[in-house]
Amino acid sequence: MFNSEDLKLLERKGITPEQVEKQLQSFKDGFPFLELDAAASVGNGVLLPTEDEISEYIRIWENYCNSGHTITKFVPASGAASRMFKDLFGFLDADYSTPASDFEKKFFESIENFAFYNDLNAACLKNEGKDIAALIADGNYKAVVANLLQKEGLNYGAKPKGVLKFHKYDNGNARTPLEEHMAEGALYASSSDSIVNIHFTVSPEHRELFTTLADGSKEMFSQLYGVKYNISFSEQKASTDTIAADKDNNPFRESDGSLLFRPGGHGALIENLNDLTSDIVFIKNIDNVVPDHIKGDTVIYKKVLAGILVSVEEKIFNYLNILDSKNYDRELLNGIAAFLQDKICCRINGLNSMSDEELAKTLYGKLNRPVRVCGMVKNVGEPGGGPFLAYNSDGSISLQILESSQIDMNDSAKQEMFTKGTHFNPVDLVCGLRGYKGDKFNLPDFVDQSTGFISSKSKSGRELKALELPGLWNGAMSNWNTLFVEVPLSTFNPVKTVNDLLREQHQPS
Repeated sequence: MFNSEDLKLLERKGITPEQVEKQLQSFKDGFPFLELDAAASVGNGVLLPTEDEISEYIRIWENYCNSGHTITKFVPASGAASRMFKDLFGFLDADYSTPASDFEKKFFESIENFAFYNDLNAACLKNEGKDIAALIADGNYKAVVANLLQKEGLNYGAKPKGVLKFHKYDNGNARTPLEEHMAEGALYASSSDSIVNIHFTVSPEHRELFTTLADGSKEMFSQLYGVKYNISFSEQKASTDTIAADKDNNPFRESDGSLLFRPGGHGALIENLNDLTSDIVFIKNIDNVVPDHIKGDTVIYKKVLAGILVSVEEKIFNYLNILDSKNYDRELLNGIAAFLQDKICCRINGLNSMSDEELAKTLYGKLNRPVRVCGMVKNVGEPGGGPFLAYNSDGSISLQILESSQIDMNDSAKQEMFTKGTHFNPVDLVCGLRGYKGDKFNLPDFVDQSTGFISSKSKSGRELKALELPGLWNGAMSNWNTLFVEVPLSTFNPVKTVNDLLREQHQPS
C-alpha cells in the first residue's frame, strides 16, 4: 500500500505503517455509538456543593498551593480566529456595501465598544487616510472591515484568538485572552514559591506571536500580582496527524501522489498534556475569559474544583495504599467499593459475588487512574457535549463527557437524554496526573481508541474523509476517574463571534 516516498513521510512524522492501516480500517468500520445509562444531573452524577462545602474546598486548595506541589494552567490556543469573523468576511464578499444583517448593523453601531477600536482606527488612518467615523460617514464600511481582517491592517482574520484584544480597562489598557489567562493563573494557580506555570498549545505559524506577547506582558503582571511567571508553549505533534481517506476508504493522495495527513483534532493534545510534569493541571479554552471586575466566580469555583480534586485524591491514595498492603477485610473492601460507586459514580456489576482477592484487584484497577473534576453549567441550549453516565467496554458504568457524534440520535430514548440533559460541558477541568506512589501516569494508556469520529471534508475540490482522534475531554480521558460539579453560568463566557465581545460580560465595569 505504501511506496518508498510514503514510508519516508511516515518516518518524518513518527507514524508507523501499522498505525495508518489501523486508521484506514476505522474509516471502513466506523466508530460505535456509546451506550448510555442516563444523562448526569444533580443527585445522579453532578455534585452541587453547599456554601459550607465551598468554603472548605477553597481552604483545602489554598493549603495545597502552599505545600510545595506543582500546578499548571493548560490552555489549548491553536485555533485561528477566522470563525469569529465569519459574518464580517461574508460582508466583505457581499454584493452590497451597507450593513444589512442584524449582525452587521450591531457591529458598526457598537464599534467604539471593541477593545481593538483604537488599533483599528489607527490602521484606517494609515491605510485610508481617514478614521473610522469618516469612513462610515462616507458609506465606506467595507474599508473598515478590511482593515480589521486583512494583512494590510490588523490581520485579525488570520491571527489566533489568544492574541486579539478582547477587553478594555478603565486605565486605557486592553487585554488579550493570553493576558487574561495570566491574570487568572495568579489568582488561583500560584504555587508556594509564587510561581505561576501556564502552558499554551499553539500552531507553529502563530508561536512567535504568542511568545512575543507573553514576553512583553510578564513584567507588568508579575508586578501587579506579586508572582513569577513560567510560560511555555508546545505544538500539536506530527505523530498525532491522521491519514485522510477517499470515498472508497483508500489513502487520499494529493495531485503529486503524496499522502494527505490532517491534524487529529484536540484529542491529539493528550500527548502535550502528558509531557507536563505537574501534580495538578487546570484546563480551560483560550476564549473563555472575562475582565477582572467579574473574575470573582471564576476564581472561587476554580478553587472549589481543585479542592474537590485534592480531597478525593487523598481518599483514593489512602485506599490504594491499603489495597497495595493487602491489609484489609471484606468490610473494608465493601467500604472502598461504596466510595467508588457513590463518590466516583463508577458502577460495577457482580461485586458481591467476587472473592476478596478478585474484589481487591477490581477496585485497585478502577482507582489507580488519573482523576479529573469537571465543572458543568446548566444547559442553556449551547451546542456541544454534556455529562453522562455511560457503559464501558468491560460492562461498568462511569461518568463521561460526550458529544452528539458519540450518541445514536436515531434512538429516541438516547436523543431525549441528550436534548433534555440538565447540564452542558464548558471545558472547565482540573486534573490530577500523578498516582498514589508519586509516579506520573502515562496518559495515552487511558484513551478509549474506539471513540474517534469521521467527518467529511474537501481538498482541491475533491471530497475526502477525515479522522478525528478521541477528543481531549471525551474519549482521550474516557478511562479516568471523573467527578462532575455544577458551576455557575457566570464562569462560562466564550467568544464565538466578534459580536460576543459586546456582551456585558466582556465590557468594562
